[in-house]
Amino acid sequence: MTKKTIYFNGKIATNSTPYFAQAMTVANGKVIATGASSDLLRVPDSSTEVVDLGGHTVIPGLNDSHLHVIRGGLHYNLELRWDGVPSLADALAMLKEQAMRTPAPQWVRVVGGWTEFQFTERRMPTLEDINEAAPDTPVFVLHLYDRAMLNAAALRAVGYTKDTPDPFGGEIQRDKRGVPTGMLIARPNAGILYSTLAKGPVLGYEDQLISTRHFMRELNRLGITSAIDAGGGFQNYPDDYKVVEELHKRGQMTLRIAYNLFTQRPNHEIEDFSKWTSSASLYQGDHTLRLNGAGEMLVFSAADFEDFLEPRPDLNTSLETQLEGVVRLLAEKCWPFRLHATYNESIERFLNVFEKVNRDVPFDGLHWFFDHAETISDRNIERTVALGGGIAVQHRMAFQGEYFVNRYGADAAKRTPPIRRMLQMGANVGAGTDATRVASFNPYVSLYWLVSGRTVGGLRLYDDQNRMTREEALRLYTKGSSWFSTEEDVKGSLAPGQLADFAVLSSDYFSVPEEEIKGLQSVLTVVGGEVVYAVQEFSDLAPPALPVALDWAPTAHYGGYHTPALPVAALLHRGCSSHHVSGAPQGSGRLGESLWGLGCDCFAF
Repeated sequence: MTKKTIYFNGKIATNSTPYFAQAMTVANGKVIATGASSDLLRVPDSSTEVVDLGGHTVIPGLNDSHLHVIRGGLHYNLELRWDGVPSLADALAMLKEQAMRTPAPQWVRVVGGWTEFQFTERRMPTLEDINEAAPDTPVFVLHLYDRAMLNAAALRAVGYTKDTPDPFGGEIQRDKRGVPTGMLIARPNAGILYSTLAKGPVLGYEDQLISTRHFMRELNRLGITSAIDAGGGFQNYPDDYKVVEELHKRGQMTLRIAYNLFTQRPNHEIEDFSKWTSSASLYQGDHTLRLNGAGEMLVFSAADFEDFLEPRPDLNTSLETQLEGVVRLLAEKCWPFRLHATYNESIERFLNVFEKVNRDVPFDGLHWFFDHAETISDRNIERTVALGGGIAVQHRMAFQGEYFVNRYGADAAKRTPPIRRMLQMGANVGAGTDATRVASFNPYVSLYWLVSGRTVGGLRLYDDQNRMTREEALRLYTKGSSWFSTEEDVKGSLAPGQLADFAVLSSDYFSVPEEEIKGLQSVLTVVGGEVVYAVQEFSDLAPPALPVALDWAPTAHYGGYHTPALPVAALLHRGCSSHHVSGAPQGSGRLGESLWGLGCDCFAF
């Protein structure tokens, strides 16, 4: 007999008709009915489990259309996250504590997801701050795509001296004697930042598995049930996908991932995609883990980095020839593709190539799309729609809006990106974050940005014409994103026949004050009908505790996204039965099973 679960006495946002329901019946991993509690509970069944939602709001599982989740999982347990930390004093205190507990030769890594505008001090840390907090342990602090700060110990570890040349597109800042200060600057190529990060020590394969599971649990805590992975520099296929494939094989995935393949070798991109389209099958896998196509990097000559502290880069004259070769191959193979595109000037050139290829090899039904598109024009939205494309938008402006306004003005910032016009003109639009190295992975910060039009620092970027209603923003993060993995038929709503992926929220997303949207989280997250995260009144439904992290790991002490309402030491293990595990090997430096280290030499993303 099929086991059924009825969730009742809730406020269930179905993304369907009617929009709200009180109850929902789930069986075989799918929604089979929604309606009034009295109707769904009318016929008793001994095999049916019932869960009282206690009036909580339920939303379809959030689906991040642009998340570097595979890379982020490999790194998660070794990163000190400043995401959401309210003051620089708090951030530096965390850094100091973490430096004291981090054993040699490991580093302390703060790798994205924060901006100085979130701090009450409204300033960046200085090199003096970082060296004072950590005089002996190597420290690497990444800020967006624009800079990284290394303390003296990290400079020694990476071996940068007065004789080290500046790489192409990057600068090693030096003092009057020519000695590196510890500041690395993207001018505008972020390669120097990520190649330096890659010099940090790494740990083993089993620890990568644990770290990835912890990252998925953190995303589940925030109500995320799906993500479309945008690849990353030096994230080679298939070698660097073994961890997520092994978790899938073991049945330990708590997040659905559709992944795109990111080219790895400048001037050899066509070779990468020729190999991959010949050796791998589009959509291979299932709805838990599947190959989604190509990108977000198709050719390196098309990389227009969005460092708004620097002028817009002029892309290489070889762009059109190189991009045409790759896009023609992908269209012929019927492979969807995605392309990082910040500036309208770049998008203009990309679309010229796409239209040329489309005349020979029609894009009919091909789910291709731009990522980001902060300054896309109406005319280029129209051209994108005519080619059947989409635009995946992220809240990068919530972290960089102040920089954009300073360079281009407040009027120009009002449509960065012009989401309302995209929707009015019929574009497929999905929402996400571009985490983990630029914006935070917290989807509620992104939803707050969509609804309020404000940065995390409170600057109002958009007027009413480019702000979303709460229902519209949620739709972009659910049904909207499902188009980008060609899964509209199974994801994005809580309607009969759709996958039973949903989150029960801590407060009512539809009625809390705008500022409180940023503080939402899930108290019960379900993927395919299975509970993957549960706390508070739903604790009895919680899944087993995860293998724990190294006792010195930042996540073991501070968790992921900063949550001041909970004890710091409990952040990582919400819903777990225990943090400490007895019987850890003596001298191992572990609390139980371990995590792994970091070392992806990412070119740009």
